[in-house]
Amino acid sequence: MSGIPDGGALCDVAGLKVGHFTHPTASTGCSVVLCERGITAGADVRGAAPGTRDLDLLRPENTVQQVHAILLTGGSAFGLAAADGVMRWLAERGHGFQVGAVRVPIVPAAVLFDLWLHDASTAPDAAAGRAACEAASADERSRGRIGAGTGATVGKLLGAERSMPGGLGMASVRIGGMTLSAMVVVNAVGDVVDPRGEVIAGPRGADGRPRSTVQALLSGERPGGALQGSATTIGVIATDARLTKAQATKLAQIAHDGLARAIHPVHTVMDGDVMFALATGAAEVDGDMTLLGAVAAEVVAQAIGDAVSSSPSPSRGDVESTPAKRERASGRAGG
Repeated sequence: MSGIPDGGALCDVAGLKVGHFTHPTASTGCSVVLCERGITAGADVRGAAPGTRDLDLLRPENTVQQVHAILLTGGSAFGLAAADGVMRWLAERGHGFQVGAVRVPIVPAAVLFDLWLHDASTAPDAAAGRAACEAASADERSRGRIGAGTGATVGKLLGAERSMPGGLGMASVRIGGMTLSAMVVVNAVGDVVDPRGEVIAGPRGADGRPRSTVQALLSGERPGGALQGSATTIGVIATDARLTKAQATKLAQIAHDGLARAIHPVHTVMDGDVMFALATGAAEVDGDMTLLGAVAAEVVAQAIGDAVSSSPSPSRGDVESTPAKRERASGRAGG
């Protein structure tokens, strides 16, 4: 297995484009993965509070075999409106399934909750989805607080006011003649940990540095604030190998192991964790699921670490960089 020099990006998988819309004044946005000609996809939901669109059609036994884009968006359920803009942008360019006289692009979507930081009027809408498509490029490598990751936070279980910035991260590896890449938006209620299990982003203590949520709970602290449905980690794992729809679904399932490695606790009743899997087939090799399955969780875990390391962090002396702090300082409603 060989790492790609800068850690990699989702577009290291040939056949994909990534684009972002970042709201100019509110801490929200959306990110789109374009695969206009249609590719195989699967999905798996592990969080208890998901917000999604068109996931049932990704079940292996169902008819539709390909998708034309995946949307990851802020704005909670309001943000699903951004998928309308993605669909229309694709249809206007002749992409999608021909149904009579109409082109119908397939655009599954998943949302995260960032409404701590703004009201629903600024949630990504159809115009935001269209803007993300217009910005899409096969060379997009931006990460951190961009697109769907703009308002992401982590370490919220002990209270949103103690959270640290999350964000959007990516990672990529080449193995066995295949490329495997991940793009993950980290907005977890839990902490992000490094490969040694050390907390690198979590609830801030009095010194502004991250603490372990689990250890705090074991020490007698209790969850704070109204947390139901207030988190979520969503992402895409992709390969240039050929996969069946059932194999793509299995890859999405395995990808959640990466969440479990890097986020503690994960898949809680407050999270709506969703992972998509895409297979472009551009490498013209059949996917070796033994190899892909063995490294998928590691690639996802690397992308999660990349998300928080690419975002301003109070652990590096910038306590005021948390979205909740910024919103309170500016006089706007916060979480």
